[in-house]
Amino acid sequence: MRFFFIVVLIALSFQSFSQDFKNKKCAVVLTYDDALNVHLDNAIPLLDSLGFKATFYLTASFPGCKDRLEDWKKVALHGHELGNHTLFHPCLGGTPQRSWVSPERDLNKYSMARIVDEIVMNNIFLQSLDGKSRRTFAYPCGDLTIGDSSYADKIKPYFIASRGVKSEMLPTNKIDFNNVGSYAINGQTGEQMIALVKDAIANRTAIVFLFHGVGGEHGLNVGLPEHKQLLLFLKQHESEIWIAPFIEVMDHLKNRVSKK
Repeated sequence: MRFFFIVVLIALSFQSFSQDFKNKKCAVVLTYDDALNVHLDNAIPLLDSLGFKATFYLTASFPGCKDRLEDWKKVALHGHELGNHTLFHPCLGGTPQRSWVSPERDLNKYSMARIVDEIVMNNIFLQSLDGKSRRTFAYPCGDLTIGDSSYADKIKPYFIASRGVKSEMLPTNKIDFNNVGSYAINGQTGEQMIALVKDAIANRTAIVFLFHGVGGEHGLNVGLPEHKQLLLFLKQHESEIWIAPFIEVMDHLKNRVSKK
């Protein structure tokens, strides 16, 4: 009898995991930051050829965004998510590692009202591209603070979820939807990225990838062959991996948590 109950508990646990990921073993979310030309020219054609939908976090002032508005409108029409990455991409400056942060874009010099206003304005900009009002956010540089205060709670009402930069994949009931972890990719091999996916499958979790350059254009970069190797692995294992935009996966998981 005891053995029977153990079997039932295992079966129920597996069923719960399956429902978390729409009857698959895990979820993989592909996110791309900074509205780069290589996203439009390199990443999206490959994604579309495989039938995958991803999330692109746009900063309205960046050249790859403002100079290619019609292209981004087409990206949204094809089912990809356009996410909010602020108007001007402010980050915490004042350190040798952040010498590239200009005084005008130094989050240390922002007020709470300014960052919130700029983020809300970027939502309006994005709505002009895709017509949508429901949105997700990605913290530039993973920075959440102005002085001693976090702006995360201030912007929470405007978003389904927000993506951070902490390298972690957590059980659904442990996810902080206001600061979801992600794995930033910079020079990893295809095998290393695939190993992360295999960990997500084994642990029945969601994993979020964070890409910048895809074949160039950014100091944080993944090579084209490595990026393709990861996506081909996902295609080969599509029967056990749910691949979807960040907003779709987080919306689903939040609903699952509320029902448990």
